[in-house]
Amino acid sequence: MARRSKPLKAPDKLVFLLSFVPYLLERRVVDVAEAAQHFGMTEEEIRDAVRLIATSGLPGSTGTYQPNDLFDIDWDSFEDDDVIVIVHHVAIDDAPRLSAREAAALMAGLQYLSASPESAGSASLASLRAKLAAGASSAPSRLGVAETEADASLALIREAVAEGRQLEFDYLNARGERGRRRADPLRIISQDADWYLQAYCHTREDVRNFRVDRMSDLVLTDEPIGDHSHRIVPDTLFQGSESDLDVVVDVSPAALPLLSDYLADSSSREVDGRLRVTLRLAHVHGLKRLVAGLPGLVTVVAPPEARAAVADWASAGLAGYPEHGTAESDARSPHPGDGTA
Repeated sequence: MARRSKPLKAPDKLVFLLSFVPYLLERRVVDVAEAAQHFGMTEEEIRDAVRLIATSGLPGSTGTYQPNDLFDIDWDSFEDDDVIVIVHHVAIDDAPRLSAREAAALMAGLQYLSASPESAGSASLASLRAKLAAGASSAPSRLGVAETEADASLALIREAVAEGRQLEFDYLNARGERGRRRADPLRIISQDADWYLQAYCHTREDVRNFRVDRMSDLVLTDEPIGDHSHRIVPDTLFQGSESDLDVVVDVSPAALPLLSDYLADSSSREVDGRLRVTLRLAHVHGLKRLVAGLPGLVTVVAPPEARAAVADWASAGLAGYPEHGTAESDARSPHPGDGTA
């Protein structure tokens, strides 16, 4: 491993030391050369860090540093054998600990990741779950992660990608149109809570992104995928197009970073305490889910068809509630009319 030619800056050195001490405590006995290899540092930098740790601690009740208030190491092993052994440490046991509920929630997430084929049997995930359980303030609750329909589809899609076989499926697009597709799966991408299949669609004769939870009746065929080495497969999930629609919205300043993937440019101006920006979307129907995810934080300003799409969608949702189930009550609702959901 290459060694740095420049010394660490103070913030980087602090981050290193905060990682170095738990590393030494977990390993218990560590060779200087081994530690240098692990952190990508020179052996002399590791020795300097050990000497610094030995002068660190917390003042006792007298306000002065007594022997038991400092870290201590086995100096004979360090100086004679180049081996690091911490024989006394302070402050580490006072670190905040996760509650049982917090640890259980994190462990459930790791359990979900462990169920995916690429993470099955991962020793790292198993070790992390054990550490979370040991570090919690009390025994975490035992949780089970139920498999969703999307999870079952995802397993079949992963198999298709791994084996290079075509998929057939019904797909419901953002416009509410359903159709049967045949596609050559290329790769799987996740964004936030959603999974997408990036594939060459034989119907559209181009690379498309399919949201997994909108795919149904999947069939893994025996037909191998074609050669797509000549195609440019974008690294990011969504790409701009000349046919994209520019939509003007007013957004709360705190929510603006959540729209960064859709911004047409970096320009903005303040309007009544909000920022007026331009978003670039493939079609107006993409606004529905976007606005729903930021309730009260985004107002569609233009064009009129974008405002109408959001208003109609909000009215349809409102009609699903008994107390607002009539067309007359929908017409009186102030929210759909102003392009806010």
